[in-house]
Amino acid sequence: MLTSKPGVAEALDLAQIGFLTAVNPKGQPQTTPVWFLRDGDDLIVYNQPTSPRLTSIAGNDRVAFTLRADRKAIGLLTIEGTAAVDTALVPADQLAAYLTKYDKQIERLGWSPAKFAAGYSVGIRIKVNRMRVWDIDRVIAAERRAPRPG
Repeated sequence: MLTSKPGVAEALDLAQIGFLTAVNPKGQPQTTPVWFLRDGDDLIVYNQPTSPRLTSIAGNDRVAFTLRADRKAIGLLTIEGTAAVDTALVPADQLAAYLTKYDKQIERLGWSPAKFAAGYSVGIRIKVNRMRVWDIDRVIAAERRAPRPG
């Protein structure tokens, strides 16, 4: 699905931060900025093993994920899907595409890839069920303008 609409895969591949929403056990949606990787038509997010997000997903696997172009929401990508821990995922430091996307951020935070992978050792895979796209070209342009660590 992510590869079926023009521009969506490009926007996701360019974006450094997405906003993931999961519903906690009390029913409260919790939105958190996350590093992520598009894997074909799925999204991957690595988590600390103590992350409340994992408890939320265990109780309710429905999640939402968003990219936006600007504060006026001119250009927006929203994704709805289901998330689950994926025990088949390799650690983040063994996933070349993830390191290519986030190596500078990991270094800037004073971590090695191995230290990051040890701390964020639980991968979740988000299977996309639905997406809504408004002016994806603005989202792509915003991601190209976004400052990159370096």
